[in-house]
Amino acid sequence: MDSTKKFSLKRLVELYDDIISLQHDSEVARELRDEDDLFLLLVYSDMLGIPNPAFYYTLELYPYIIEKFHDWHIRMGMEKSPLSGFRCC
Repeated sequence: MDSTKKFSLKRLVELYDDIISLQHDSEVARELRDEDDLFLLLVYSDMLGIPNPAFYYTLELYPYIIEKFHDWHIRMGMEKSPLSGFRCC
């Protein structure tokens, strides 16, 4: 009988968390997307003509984020890649 109380209390807490976070899922997703966009802008800023003091350190990240670059520039309203020597489309 004691284990059923623990299970029901655990389930009640999980249900409470689900109800509280239900309304905020879209807000959290939008914030994560905005942070990701800012990160990509910082990484590619030197190629876009914006000085980036950390360019040397972010250069090694390009192979990992190249797949996200196309989605990013489309979301930013650029039909084609803004980088002249960098094609993704």
